[in-house]
Amino acid sequence: MIGYTGGSFSIPHFAHYNFFRLCKEHCDYLVVSLNTDEFIKSYKGKDPEFSYSKRFEILSKCPYIDEIIPNIGGADSKPAILSVNPDIIIIGQDWLEKDYCKQMQFDAQWLTDHNISLLYVPHTDGITATLIRQKLNL
Repeated sequence: MIGYTGGSFSIPHFAHYNFFRLCKEHCDYLVVSLNTDEFIKSYKGKDPEFSYSKRFEILSKCPYIDEIIPNIGGADSKPAILSVNPDIIIIGQDWLEKDYCKQMQFDAQWLTDHNISLLYVPHTDGITATLIRQKLNL
């Protein structure tokens, strides 16, 4: 079973590694779609703390990730998702408060049409890139 997840992972940290561990529990092969620097700047209005190549290098050391690809669609995640053809998209349950499908520019019918399941896994509390930025006054 192929799993897919994506994100910026602008400051890779323990909670990300824990998230990838939880993702890997639900698939045989985990692909992470990594947002490009250009997309992060357009979406967040600022450059990421680490460049794409540095984030790629850090995440490539994670034993739970089998492959890292660039998010080729920017705000529209469908091209990256379809390039992987996953059985399942795995996201953190913190997205239950947000409209994940709307942000990724697909809906339940699109998932059904492509035979893709959507799974939420528990979020690791107590550490986020935002908290790291605040502690480091970034």
